[in-house]
Amino acid sequence: MAALPRCVILDDYQLVALAMADWTVLSDRLSVEALDQWLPPEALPQALAGAEVVVAMRERTRFDAALLDQLPALRLLVTTGMRNASIDMEAAAARGIVVCGTHGAANSTPEMSWALLMALARHIPAEHANLRAGGPWQNSLGFDLAGKCIGIVGLGKIGQVMARYATAFGMRVLAWSPNLTAERAAAGGAALAPSLDALLEQADVVTLHMVLAPATRGLIGAAEIARMKPTALLVNTSRGPLVDAAALQAALREGRIGGAALDVYEQEPLPADSPWRSLPNLVTTPHLGYVSEAGYRVFFGQAVEDIDGWLRGMPLRVLANARSG
Repeated sequence: MAALPRCVILDDYQLVALAMADWTVLSDRLSVEALDQWLPPEALPQALAGAEVVVAMRERTRFDAALLDQLPALRLLVTTGMRNASIDMEAAAARGIVVCGTHGAANSTPEMSWALLMALARHIPAEHANLRAGGPWQNSLGFDLAGKCIGIVGLGKIGQVMARYATAFGMRVLAWSPNLTAERAAAGGAALAPSLDALLEQADVVTLHMVLAPATRGLIGAAEIARMKPTALLVNTSRGPLVDAAALQAALREGRIGGAALDVYEQEPLPADSPWRSLPNLVTTPHLGYVSEAGYRVFFGQAVEDIDGWLRGMPLRVLANARSG
């Protein structure tokens, strides 16, 4: 009997992908396996050799034209999420590869964003470490959120959930993005800041929820950080390059802002010697915003649907269609 075509699930760090959906509906048509380690680009061609179907976890792995050229068997690439800047969609289509996406859990990232804000505001990681180590008892003063101003940069789906959380905590909510209107801001639970500079100058907390694009890369740089209050907190759970890393690192070292909480970075996974691992007044997590059981069940459940649909000749949630010839 001929071997079944190969399907590879990448970056299953928690070894849960196969338990998050019913993959047995594919078992008579595909051989499905999950890889639990991040692979450097040079290792991918061998790891994915012969795979007709690959499931990519968000933007952890870059599928550029050079890599796609080394995967001649690949016919379907499924990405979790409906947007993936790490996939060259044009190159995939030109090589006869269909790219499909999935939806996700609506609250995973805003819940993580708020958790980071609370951890930063109340110094929870440091106090937890002190308690475990037998160190000082009550070594910090908390940063109260009630009555403070939160500045939400990007009032999309996630930003609007953040606005609701902030209102529940008794905060004043400002929002800004390049095309945001006063009416849309009000509908999302915020007042419109007249400019990014104005938001940065007024906000006690700044939280970023923008898509990474050429126009938003380095959106928060040295000049923008200089406009923030010296006590202000910055939270980024969107994309690392929205913030100029060197500028933020310098501000934290020199105590020019109150602190930052980051879930995303320019390079992921973080190198062992990254400054983000040791800076003061900083709470860091390893890109956990979308990493939740509810989110994974949507990701992998819809990945199975995408693959099944493609095998039946009716692909779902298509992001890039294969071009013949």
